[in-house]
This record gives sequence, structure tokens and C-alpha cells, in this order.
Amino acid sequence: MYGYGNGSWMHSSGMFGVGYAMILVWVVLIALLVAVVVFLARLRGRSSDRRSGLDTLKERYARGEIGKDEFADKKRDIAR
Repeated sequence: MYGYGNGSWMHSSGMFGVGYAMILVWVVLIALLVAVVVFLARLRGRSSDRRSGLDTLKERYARGEIGKDEFADKKRDIAR
């Protein structure tokens, strides 16, 4: 009726085009979520590890457990 024929117009582009678009949207959303989680995990690990290592080294030097030369050597190692 009205020139639509037997309904095959839906199968040519309409339904399948929307299906592929939805799959693509979900893939992009999941990839973005994974990227954000990885970025935040690396950012958190980078800032807390360096600070705590240097703080521990400073505490050991202040208590007299290590000398000035050893402190300087270890500080250089941490900075790398």
C-alpha cells in the first residue's frame, strides 16, 4: 500500500543500519570507560608511589639509619 511493497525496505537499510550504529556506540562507550579507568589508575599510582618512597627515605635519613651519601644515591634512584 502506498508504494511500500512487501516491507523489504526495512531490511535494506533501516533496521540493520540502526543495529550496526548501536553496536558501534556501545563499543565506543566501553572503550572510553576502559581508557578512563586505566588513566586514573596510572595517575593514582604515579603520584602516591613517588611521594611515599621519598618520604620513607627522608625519615630513614632523619633517624640516622642511612648516611648522607647513601641518601643522595637512593634519592637519585627514586627520581629515575
